[in-house]
Amino acid sequence: MTARRTASTLAAAVAAATLLLTGCSGGPGGASDGGLTYEDSPLTKYLEPVNGTWDEERAVAESKEVEEIVAACMADEGFDYTPVDQSQNMSFEDDWEERQTEEWVASNGWGMVQTPEEMEAQQEDAEEFVDPNQPYLESLSPSEQEAYYATLYGPGPSEEELNEDGSYEYNWEEAGCQGAAQHEVQGDTNYWEDDEFADLVAAMTSLWEELPKQPEVAELNEKWSACMADAEYPDFAERAEAQNSIIEQLNAFWEGENPTEPSADELKALKQQEIDIALADFRCAKELDYDNVEFTAQFDLEDQFIVDHKSELDALLAAYDKGE
Repeated sequence: MTARRTASTLAAAVAAATLLLTGCSGGPGGASDGGLTYEDSPLTKYLEPVNGTWDEERAVAESKEVEEIVAACMADEGFDYTPVDQSQNMSFEDDWEERQTEEWVASNGWGMVQTPEEMEAQQEDAEEFVDPNQPYLESLSPSEQEAYYATLYGPGPSEEELNEDGSYEYNWEEAGCQGAAQHEVQGDTNYWEDDEFADLVAAMTSLWEELPKQPEVAELNEKWSACMADAEYPDFAERAEAQNSIIEQLNAFWEGENPTEPSADELKALKQQEIDIALADFRCAKELDYDNVEFTAQFDLEDQFIVDHKSELDALLAAYDKGE
């Protein structure tokens, strides 16, 4: 089996998988009041043996094991390395239910636009992280620090290895002690870039593209669009367009020949616009029971997909089952 990874294609595949398995409800306002959620996805459940499920205790244990292997690897290369408590960087707080409330949306929108005050608070949280290796790093000369990082993370891609969009083919064998340790603990479960299952992955992506074409979803979007028009937002034909309208404005700040950092006033105005649109979206979605209707259509597609592709899915399970 041959697995090829690139930063861009892996990100795209993961994004497609996330969309496929969670629906396109567009953010807060979905899957509440005891309705369907992404956890009810038949395809998610079918692929659970290879995708796994989030387990805080296991994640912390795996992280600790990786760090211990990294320390041994670095020692073999002549460097000191103190295992880092990566749980400091892990957030186990589940605020999903809170995000499904009108109160949260009225204060945050979809949570995309960050004001300078919010970014400063996030920076303060990040600065609380303590790297036990910092004193040792500071004792090294610049050339020794460069060698340290190359040993820890690998030398990085050369200009010839970079694609036009800045992505590159990832190889754990060239990712230093970190790459080797992660591969040893977690193994290779990246079936999204496995040539053997390329057709299956393409079919799953196509499955997601089929969802908006389902009659009940098309009718749902028409009703949602009419509701948004009544709320004085007549330009959105599909729910995803509402979020995209904010994303496009955010991107515009940094794109073009003369990108500029947005001012505090510009961010404040855009955040208020996000809140206003998200609140209208929330109320329309709730009125139409949007997520339950969409999830029902999605899960029907997934059930049929499993029937049509059972042999390929079972081959994938056989190749990548974590045995947990």
